[in-house]
Amino acid sequence: MRTLYKLTWVEIKLFIREPMTVVFTLALPIIFLFVMGGVFGNTPEPSIYRGVGAMNYYMPSYYGLVMMAIGTVALPLHLAGYRERGILRRFRASSFSIWAVLGSQLLVSVIIAVLGSLLVTVLGFATYRPDTPENIPQLIAAFLLGVACFTAFGFFLGAVLPSTRAAQGIGLILFFVMMILGGAGPPPEVMTGVMSVIGDLTPLRYVILTLQNAWLPGPGFDWHTSASLITAGITVVSALLAARFFRWE
Repeated sequence: MRTLYKLTWVEIKLFIREPMTVVFTLALPIIFLFVMGGVFGNTPEPSIYRGVGAMNYYMPSYYGLVMMAIGTVALPLHLAGYRERGILRRFRASSFSIWAVLGSQLLVSVIIAVLGSLLVTVLGFATYRPDTPENIPQLIAAFLLGVACFTAFGFFLGAVLPSTRAAQGIGLILFFVMMILGGAGPPPEVMTGVMSVIGDLTPLRYVILTLQNAWLPGPGFDWHTSASLITAGITVVSALLAARFFRWE
């Protein structure tokens, strides 16, 4: 346990020193928040944004965006870089278990997701005054499920991508595709055809639905059972694939 805590502390410091991961996990969600808030405000729209104001829709969505940045950019880039520089091999030679290494990454993911979501919350409420969350216990459960999902997804990408160049390229493609089509960009109601189908295939869509249903008030926004089950399924499959294909070198 002491090894896990030490590794976690070191990983947090390394995370803060990496500009790309800081920008994608902490800065971009804030930029998108202000862009969307400045354009759409928070007036309810019956035909889009699930019938609520844009900021009520986007606040929980950008929690998901922080998590997704961790899973598609930060973790794959970090793990691929460790493998490329031989750090994972040195971990193995020092008798570090894979669980200590991945456990520290999980703790860092939770900490960064909380920090990024707090920034979204503070700046969002200070600027746009959205509705407060309807069901905080459900929101916490949805939040932890989302973090677990994208952390496992990031482990999988970090396990199979052979280099930092590959992790950076594929991670950025996945980030922007999921952001635009998965519910953190244009509302799903305005997308049709192939865009709608691709959006339904992204983990972000179901993480956002689970978060939104815990946040938004009114009928039709109870706990989203199907979305949470799909999110849990993606988590389990990603974790199993990561364990199967993880390589120290």
